[in-house]
Amino acid sequence: MGRKFFVGGNWKCNGTTEEVKKIVTMLNEAEVPSEDVVEVVVSPPYVFLPTVKSILRPDFHVAAQNCWVKKGGAFTGEVSAEMLVNLGIPWVILGHSERRALLNESNEFVGDKVAYALSQGIKVIACVGETLEQREAGSTVTVVAEQTKAIAEKVSDWTNIVLAYEPVWAIGTGKVASPAQAQEVHFELRKWLKENVSAEVAASTRIIYGGSVNGANCKELAGQPDVDGFLVGGASLKVIILGILECP
Repeated sequence: MGRKFFVGGNWKCNGTTEEVKKIVTMLNEAEVPSEDVVEVVVSPPYVFLPTVKSILRPDFHVAAQNCWVKKGGAFTGEVSAEMLVNLGIPWVILGHSERRALLNESNEFVGDKVAYALSQGIKVIACVGETLEQREAGSTVTVVAEQTKAIAEKVSDWTNIVLAYEPVWAIGTGKVASPAQAQEVHFELRKWLKENVSAEVAASTRIIYGGSVNGANCKELAGQPDVDGFLVGGASLKVIILGILECP
């Protein structure tokens, strides 16, 4: 059975109630491939999760942009996986490069967060990716392998993990990894999973690409054998996302 195409929309720290309702209306009215063809998940800021969940079409799903590494308690400003379960939120994005870089989340910390979210029944979009300096130094594969290894050391079941390769130098910059560059890293990630986890996990785990994806480049990227979808940032707030949903 082939890997179902996956498109995630990360709204990041954007939006007002009215803006969010407009985005959801746009998505609700769109004619896109059925959920048998493409799985669609949108990730609004925490404060809009209940609103979006209540008005979003049922064939699309909702993700949080982060959650805490353990059960709730004296962790001011954090949101626990249990709280997301309570709200009926099925997905969470973890390990995004912005959190790794700006909030110093280590590979090990991300691995712990992924494991805990999974233990509470939440599906995870786990992000990996290298900086421009790391790519220019020729260490891309080493970096993403180390990030993936930190997750693999903490989890035994990959059924509910989507791996998102997001080269940091391509996020929000307008620069995009060429289809060949994206395929190369996705291939290496799948090879790493085969050699270090299992052939079954390597064959079934969806590896999606994120980094300045738009309607003009998504078709060619989606055509790569190891690219199973996209994690879209800024474009997910605009009508551009509808063209991306047509890519598979």
